[in-house]
Amino acid sequence: MGDVTLNVGIGLVTSMISAVLVWLWQRGRNARALYGKARFFGMRPGETCIVVMNHKWDRPRTAAHHDVQAMVEAVVLARELGCEVSMRVSGEFRDSNGPSVEFCIGGPENGSNVRTAGHLEQYLPGVDVRPFSDRDDSMAFVVGGETFPCERRRREHVLVAKFRPASATRPVFVICGQTAVTNHAAMVYLRRSHRELSRRLASMERFCLVLRVESISTYGAQEAVLARDVSATAFTPRPAVRPAPDV
Repeated sequence: MGDVTLNVGIGLVTSMISAVLVWLWQRGRNARALYGKARFFGMRPGETCIVVMNHKWDRPRTAAHHDVQAMVEAVVLARELGCEVSMRVSGEFRDSNGPSVEFCIGGPENGSNVRTAGHLEQYLPGVDVRPFSDRDDSMAFVVGGETFPCERRRREHVLVAKFRPASATRPVFVICGQTAVTNHAAMVYLRRSHRELSRRLASMERFCLVLRVESISTYGAQEAVLARDVSATAFTPRPAVRPAPDV
C-alpha cells in the first residue's frame, strides 16, 4: 500500500512539474512572439499608435467598408502590443508622428488621403502612382521601370512602405492600395506575415513592398502575396526625363 501511495505521489509531482514547465515554455514562447512583433512594428507598450484614415474621394467624412476594416486591423494590432490608439483624419493631421508609430491608410488619388501623397513625395520619390482614368495604366504603380497594374476585382496591388521621418523617433507605415480592399488586404498580410518578413527583408527599419491581391471576387482581402521588394528603387528619386533635342 505504501509503494502504491508513493508511486501515486511521484506521478502527481511529475505531472505538476511537467505542467509548470509547459506553462513556462508557452509563456516564454508567447513573450518572444510579442517581442518580435513589437520590434517589427516599432511599438512599445504604453505608447500611442496613430492611425490616419482616408475617405471616399467623392464623399468626404465617409470611408469605404474595407478601409474601415483596415483601420480595425491596425487598432487590434496596437492593442495586442499594449499601445493606445489615436485616430486622425486625412487632411487635418499636419504634424510629425514624433514618438508614435503611424499607420497611414489609403492612396492619394483625388485627395482620398493627402497625407499619403505627402509621404510619397517626401520619402518615396521612386514611386509613381498613375491617376484614375480610362487608360490601361489607370491607378497603376510604376517603380524602377516596372508597372503593377490594377485589374479590378481580379488582380490588384498595394504598396506597403516603412520608414522613419527625420523629425520622428518611431516609424511610419504607408498603406497605399489601388482600392479599399487592397488596403484591408495589406493590413491582414502584415499581421499574418511579419515574422516571415523579418527573416526575409534586408532591413526591418526601412522597406517598400508591392503586394498582389489575387481572386478578389472569391477571396476578398485574404489572398495577398508579396509581388516585389522595391526598397532599392522606391527611396531613390526617379531619373529626370531629358527633353528631346531640337532638330
